[in-house]
Amino acid sequence: GTKKKAACPGLGLFYTVLSAFLFSVASVFLKKIEDVHSVEVSAFRCVFQMAFVLPGLIYYKTGFLGPKGKRIFLFLRGLLGSTAMILLYYAFQVMPLADATVITFSSPVFTSLLAWIFLKEKYSIWDLLFTLFTITGVVLIARPPFLFGSNVTGIEGSYADHIKGTIAAIASTVSVASTIIILRKMGKSVHYFLSIWYYAVIGLIGCVIALFVMNEWRLPYCGKDRVFLILIAILGLGGQILLTKALQIEKAGPVAIMRTMDVVFAFILQIIFLNHLPTWWTVGGALCVVASSSGTAIRKWRQSSKKAIQNEI
Repeated sequence: GTKKKAACPGLGLFYTVLSAFLFSVASVFLKKIEDVHSVEVSAFRCVFQMAFVLPGLIYYKTGFLGPKGKRIFLFLRGLLGSTAMILLYYAFQVMPLADATVITFSSPVFTSLLAWIFLKEKYSIWDLLFTLFTITGVVLIARPPFLFGSNVTGIEGSYADHIKGTIAAIASTVSVASTIIILRKMGKSVHYFLSIWYYAVIGLIGCVIALFVMNEWRLPYCGKDRVFLILIAILGLGGQILLTKALQIEKAGPVAIMRTMDVVFAFILQIIFLNHLPTWWTVGGALCVVASSSGTAIRKWRQSSKKAIQNEI
């Protein structure tokens, strides 16, 4: 289908910027929480999503399991989506906010690569170039000792945690890209609320099991941390709703480009509220990743525009 025209010009892009801001603020609250595991934070987020989606499922009469032929895809979408959330929250907790945010923006590049492998979509020399740019950006952020020496500055905590956070952020990005491939495979036959429902239910089940195995389930002692947990869930859900609304009234290309504001907000909020100045390595890595993801988005946008013109002819 065709995109609905916005009631006022630029409304979809405004929703995108506001969504990026909400996601960034939620990330700052996550950094401020003490002694709460990322898996527990993810569990709270899943509970709030279930509470929001349940009335929608009842109103639209979608059922709770979905079409028989699509259930395996819905299960994989829920598993990969919730895994991406847990890994991202872990990365936010153990490494600088801007570093983790930048790495997550390499998802369009991984999506192109996975679409080439599983959906047989075209993978050009430009896609390869963007992939190499992304890898360069991630290397500049991770700064492995065999390339940069043992004296690495500008990280939070130990270098081992920094590497663990980098690996978690990359794995989260690949999971997000895999989720997008699955959503493309399902097409438009499954309601959006049902997709979020699987995401929340499977995520909650996985989080509860993991918390009991790790013996990490506990409410924070501080009332402030409990408020932060609720705000993280609300802001994350709000950001997701706004991003969905943006994609409904605006083309995917401009939305993907405008989402890079998330990186800008992460840098600004990290400096103001976390008192952590990004290093020049992080800035260089951010430029590489943002350039590659924006280039991928622009290229896909132009391709879809050309196809639309050819179909009209």
